[in-house]
Amino acid sequence: MGKKITNKSNQRWFSIWRWGAIALLISAIAACSNAPDPNLTTSDAESTEPIEAEVADAPPTATADRIVTLTPLTADLVQTLDEDKLVGVPGSSLIRQDSRFATLEIVSEGRTEPDLEKIIALEPDLVIGALGFHDKSLARLQEHGVDTLAVDVTSWEALEALTEDLAQRTNTNPDSLLARYDACLAQAPETSPDALVLVSRQPLLSPNKASWAGDFLAQFNIQNVTAELQGESPFDGYITLSEEKVLTADPDMLLVVETDNTLLEALKGDPFWGELAATQTNQVYTFDYFGLVNPGSLASIEATCSKLAELSPS
Repeated sequence: MGKKITNKSNQRWFSIWRWGAIALLISAIAACSNAPDPNLTTSDAESTEPIEAEVADAPPTATADRIVTLTPLTADLVQTLDEDKLVGVPGSSLIRQDSRFATLEIVSEGRTEPDLEKIIALEPDLVIGALGFHDKSLARLQEHGVDTLAVDVTSWEALEALTEDLAQRTNTNPDSLLARYDACLAQAPETSPDALVLVSRQPLLSPNKASWAGDFLAQFNIQNVTAELQGESPFDGYITLSEEKVLTADPDMLLVVETDNTLLEALKGDPFWGELAATQTNQVYTFDYFGLVNPGSLASIEATCSKLAELSPS
C-alpha cells in the first residue's frame, strides 16, 4: 500500500493523429484501447470528449430561455433543472438512449462539428459546448450574436460550480442536484487501498490528479498511484506509462476502463500482466468510460459511485 511510481524519463511523443485514433477506439466513442478524447467528453459515445467541467466564461448576466447543449452532461443538467428550456442536444449515444430527449433537435453527429445552421435556426439564447473542443463553433456562434458557455469538468468541485451556474442561467434551484452529488460521495469508504487506472494499452495511459477520473478516485479515498505524475500526453490529466513503471507500482487493484469490451482481454495477453499482484489476487475491475473518465451523465456518475463503493480488495 502507498506504493508510488517514480517519474523517470518521459515516454516518446505520440502524434495527435494516433491519439485521435486511440480515442476513437476508446468507445467507438473513444479509444483503440480506451483513451480519453475531446469528443467523448463533449458530444458522443461514438465520438469522444476531453473531459467536461470548469466554467470558462464570465459570470452569467442573463437568464436563458432557449438552450442548446453540445455535450451529454450539460444536456442532462439543463433538462433536469428545467426541461422546457432545452431545445437542442448532441447526437450522443447517451442522449439517443434517453427518452427525455426524444423530441429534441439533434445538432451534431459523432465526431463532426455541430451544424451551426441548425443551431441558429433554433434561435437559442445560450449554447453550451466543451472547452478546447467546441471553441471554433462557439466563436462562430458568438459572431452571430448567440451567447455561449464553454465548460471543462475535471473535478467534483467543477461539476458543482457548473450546476450552480446553469441554475442561475435558467433561474432554477440547484439544491436537488447538489444533494444527489452529496449522496453519491457519501458512499465513499474512509480508507481504500491503492489502485492503477488503465484507459489504454498502446500506449498504457492512466489519469493523474488533474483529471475527472483522478479527482473521482481521491473523493473515494482511493490511492491513485499515478496521481502525482506528469508527462508527455496530448490529454491534460493523463500520463503514459511503461510496463516497467506498472510493475514497479504493483498496485493492490487494477481498474480497467472499457468502451468496446476489448481492453482487458488485450491486456491479459501482455507478459507483464500476470506478474502483477492485483491480477494474481483477482483484484481487477472493469469500469465504463462514461462516469469514470468522462462524466457523461448524472446516471453514469451515480453508477460509478456505487461501483467504487463496492470495491473490496482482499
